[in-house]
Amino acid sequence: MVTVGAQLGLDFDAPRLVKVTPSRLATWDDCPRRYRMTYLDRPAPARGGAWAHSTLGAVVHLALRALFDLPAGRRSRTAAAALVDRYWLGEGFRDAEQAGRYRQRACGWVADYAEDHGSDEETDVVGSEQWVSVATGQILAEGRVDRIDRRGDEVVVVDYKTGRAPTTEHARTSRALALYAVATERTLRRRCVQVELHHVPTGEVTVWRHDADSLRAHVGAAERTARELAVAGEALTAGGDPEGLFPPRPAPRCGTCDVRRHCPPGRAAAPEQDSWDLLAP
Repeated sequence: MVTVGAQLGLDFDAPRLVKVTPSRLATWDDCPRRYRMTYLDRPAPARGGAWAHSTLGAVVHLALRALFDLPAGRRSRTAAAALVDRYWLGEGFRDAEQAGRYRQRACGWVADYAEDHGSDEETDVVGSEQWVSVATGQILAEGRVDRIDRRGDEVVVVDYKTGRAPTTEHARTSRALALYAVATERTLRRRCVQVELHHVPTGEVTVWRHDADSLRAHVGAAERTARELAVAGEALTAGGDPEGLFPPRPAPRCGTCDVRRHCPPGRAAAPEQDSWDLLAP
């Protein structure tokens, strides 16, 4: 079988040049200053506190990982809700009342998901929170995939979402999902071109199947971003000006940036949001 990696012309044994994750790449694209403060500055600057939407997402991810570690026959609604309770944290919420409401929502979401997807004997999970990596010749891209399913001769990348419902366009344009697909194929040595966004609150599944051209385009974009951040990092190490090498990119998202206290342009760009403002209604 000719793998997608071979079609892309990737040399899986090439030496590593730049190690990246989808999160590092996205942080650079959003704001080089935040990238520097997050990944390069030592000691790292103090960061903001927990965000309720992040806490909610982390709890749901932990519960689903534990759910799919169970045999299919034990993935019941009751077990799913109990797993949310086991992993629950109240960090970032406005108060105990708000945290309690979202705890109950999360229990319902995961219970419904277990009922719709968890007990299917044909759901062949081959990886939960699995670390995958791939060398492309210019970068070593790596990251942790929420879930990997085997479907016939292929494997599929599954990504859980707890915020706003994603669209097919989100699945198609997600560089993270594309890199996960390429890295999953490399790690598991099995064809991987399909990526899925599973919106846990509604149970909706958004699917996209890549081809060699679309994956090549995503890998190329990742390599270009990696070169930019690597050049800036090397220049910083050589004594370059951190402000010039890592300029801020003020935008409305500065209101939720966890290093905004160290960035006057960011504070001026948007008012600070409360830690529960990004919770879906």
